[in-house]
Amino acid sequence: MTTVLATILGSWALTGCTGQPEPARPSPTVYAHPAADENSVAVPVPAGGTAAALTRPLTQAGWFCAQARSNADGRALWCRIAHRDESDTVHPQVAQFLLDRDGRLAWAWFPPPEDGTYQQGEPPRVVDAAAPALAAIWPGAGDRARQEIDDFAHDLGEPAVRRSDDLPRAAWRDEHADYGFSGLDGLLVTARDASVRRWPFGAEHYATTMSSAVDDLLAGGYDCFYPPQESCTRVRSNGYFRVTLRQDQIVSAQFGIGSRIESGRQRHALAEEFPHGLTFLSEAVRRPVTERIEQSRRSGTSFAGIVAGTIVVIDASRGAVDGDDLVAYLDIQIGAPLAAALPV
Repeated sequence: MTTVLATILGSWALTGCTGQPEPARPSPTVYAHPAADENSVAVPVPAGGTAAALTRPLTQAGWFCAQARSNADGRALWCRIAHRDESDTVHPQVAQFLLDRDGRLAWAWFPPPEDGTYQQGEPPRVVDAAAPALAAIWPGAGDRARQEIDDFAHDLGEPAVRRSDDLPRAAWRDEHADYGFSGLDGLLVTARDASVRRWPFGAEHYATTMSSAVDDLLAGGYDCFYPPQESCTRVRSNGYFRVTLRQDQIVSAQFGIGSRIESGRQRHALAEEFPHGLTFLSEAVRRPVTERIEQSRRSGTSFAGIVAGTIVVIDASRGAVDGDDLVAYLDIQIGAPLAAALPV
């Protein structure tokens, strides 16, 4: 039976050694520091070293990976893959890594895919990402993670609703790191010999502020009440616009738009949703990112990559209209959120 990870429970056994330190989601206080040479220009994962070794198994399996941001103390890597089900619905899965100034892995997070489901008794999908990535830099770490998570999943009992803070968890450690796994958070890894004092938080290269963008969203028909609302809806087109923020600064934006091509011409103008353009983006990246979105709207195809130093992900759900004509709904993400600032 299919079980929702956020509500699972029953009699999952705690695997590994009890009493061991259990890594938890870091507090947003890791970003509570003055700017420390913050650089929000996204770049490909640097060749060689730990960063390349960590991400190589993922990219070989079809993931997109990039260095999302950096500062004087460390750099953050962000990876993503889109799983599609039988109905062509996309269920994203991500992995995030934090490296110290010497390029050593300090922290990693492998959350469950956004659908948050798997078959009872089967290992969660996070292990397929975590095991090869960890094995690439730490001997034995991948096999141990697979064993612990497999054992944890196979001990699943009858599901019942439980509070998120009452979910069973597994914890173990080795000479490299402390590890914590739960069905809600996935796998969290905290290295024992590396740390980052000031986590990078930059986003100014590609994004503006929510307070400066909200009036243009209202002009496009979105219902927005900011502050405090960080998620807007556009009922007339089944559209949405949501952001993650650091204070007022937009760090990542996700939105959905339609596309309809008839006889080779786009019949749904982007200006319907954004009459003043994508003003939540900085002027430096607005035109190239808009052009990349329009390219996907014309072709009805997906995209994941770096555009003008900006992470851009486009998931297209395509349906034929007539012959070469098509209609597609695009879910778009710009920028990578801060791992420690995501809602629990």
